Amino acid sequence: MSVLDILLGKALATSDERAEQIGASAGIPIFGLDALSSAAYGPEAALTMLLPLGAAGVAYIVPVSASIIVLLAILYFSYRQTIAAYPGGGGSYTVASENLGTYPGLLAAAALMLDYILVAAVGIAAGVGALVSAAPRLQPHTLSLCLLILLVVTLVNLRGVREAGTFFMVPTYLFLGTMLITLLIGVARALAAGGHPVPVAAAPVASPVAAAASLWLLLQAFSNGCTAMTGVEAVSNGVRAFREPAVRNAQRTLTVIIGLLIVLLGGIAYLVRAYGIAATDPGQPGYQSVLSMLVAAVAGRGWFYYLTIGSVLLILSLSANTAFADFPRLCKAVAQGGFLPHSFGFRGRRLVYSQGILVLAALAGLLLIVFRGVTDNLIPLFAIGAFLAFSLSQAGMVAHWRRTGGPGAMRSMIVNGLGAVVTAMTLLVVLVAKFTSGAWISALLIAAMVWAMLWVRRHYERVAEETQLASALHIENLGPPIVILPIQGWNRIAERALQFALALSPEVHAIHVAMEEETEALEREWPQLVERPVRNAGGTPPSLVTVPSPYRLVLKPILEYVLQMEAQNPGRQIAIIVPELVEKHWYHYPLHNQRAELLKAFLLLKGSPRIVLINVPWYTQA
Repeated sequence: MSVLDILLGKALATSDERAEQIGASAGIPIFGLDALSSAAYGPEAALTMLLPLGAAGVAYIVPVSASIIVLLAILYFSYRQTIAAYPGGGGSYTVASENLGTYPGLLAAAALMLDYILVAAVGIAAGVGALVSAAPRLQPHTLSLCLLILLVVTLVNLRGVREAGTFFMVPTYLFLGTMLITLLIGVARALAAGGHPVPVAAAPVASPVAAAASLWLLLQAFSNGCTAMTGVEAVSNGVRAFREPAVRNAQRTLTVIIGLLIVLLGGIAYLVRAYGIAATDPGQPGYQSVLSMLVAAVAGRGWFYYLTIGSVLLILSLSANTAFADFPRLCKAVAQGGFLPHSFGFRGRRLVYSQGILVLAALAGLLLIVFRGVTDNLIPLFAIGAFLAFSLSQAGMVAHWRRTGGPGAMRSMIVNGLGAVVTAMTLLVVLVAKFTSGAWISALLIAAMVWAMLWVRRHYERVAEETQLASALHIENLGPPIVILPIQGWNRIAERALQFALALSPEVHAIHVAMEEETEALEREWPQLVERPVRNAGGTPPSLVTVPSPYRLVLKPILEYVLQMEAQNPGRQIAIIVPELVEKHWYHYPLHNQRAELLKAFLLLKGSPRIVLINVPWYTQA
């Protein structure tokens, strides 16, 4: 068994695709980790903005959360329709491209790509950050832990969709189980106490009042809380990952994910208000997360507290999986339109889009390294991409129903139209509220990504135009080429290459760069070893061309000779045969020079359509 088989599993045949498809139970951890884990930081992000209001700010978390839940419900009904209308997946990009045009589609794609990259980096950093706050001794190893988790998530996703679902199922359901138990106990105690329960472990006293409530402050709290909605679109992108009936399974998965998220957000908001839990400043000593204070208030700081907080840390760290599930699929859809390299559309050994997974891992890893695993500065960039994609998707669905019509089209248009208006308004609020904090960076990055995708498409169009051919095969001037064979000395490698050269053309020039003592021996033995056998066979002997190299250069004299022969023989093809020693084991490669590879690279860069490269390998047995 090879190392690749151990790390990634044995290669899967295309016929195994059906066995790799998943049901709703595996779809929840694959496509819902990001959305569900956002319940751990969305309410806290909103409460943090309410810090200037002191204890009075806690009262506003319920209406803020209620607004987010209403928006979430609208998106749920909208995306159920999207899944049914576009069972091939593709999400916002496909919907916007087909109904609004190329530029809106690319805008949606760029927005989602940026959002997925941030989800992968920030999710891992948030989980490790929470772990480090619980175990300060690990603080010096923050970046190493982030990169280790990134590596694990990458490898698991490279092993295939089904194995990823199995791997992430336990932490997902552990998180859901502990959180739902916490909410159930907390709500029961709150109702029994008339809405004012006594906390088992008291939360820190809220900070003093520093400002009065204002519409702008509440809008900022709402925009921060909207980070809880990232990942909502994931299921609509990955419909084809589900087993048949794919649409029904995808809709069921979306229903469960959104339902659980609404329960978590609503329950956390209610209990935070009931227990009077205010956020603590993340940049100050004594910081505790809102969930930590909430679980302690409901259940104390016993074993259940540590189990729950452990599941929160785990789910935050692994929330990057949603990005790894959707980013490659989105890249594949964009590549099919010619706006990304075609290789993004090829599936790897485990029937997943491996290149998309690796590119996402590289970009997320780069962000983690640049920010040393502390990505708080990237938080303001969240939600911009997601809500831009939401708005374009819903607007695209309105155009879809208007074009296709049919029973229920008007009702569907109203649902999607409401979704488009509400998400567009939310996007505007989030953009204004977070503009100076970094939202302008998102706008610039999205614009740059759209430009890059358009550049890729223009390149493919130019290549297609240049290479297209409608006429029949031309067979004029198909004489043998002039063959040039670089030769270092007389050995089996040179003999093999020379045999092929003579079979290819009667005009062969063996070029030898004279800079070692072996030159004299080669010139002396050439008539006996090469010319005489060829003449005896009735052929034209190859000429030996010795080129001096006073400065011990090898590749440059060969390249100059090839270009000179091309200039002197207009209308003739020049075939360069490159003999190459191929080692049996990779660790033998450093023991030999790699002039053959360098020569091919130089010839490709400096060559022309009349120059042809031919490799003649000699495989070692040792």
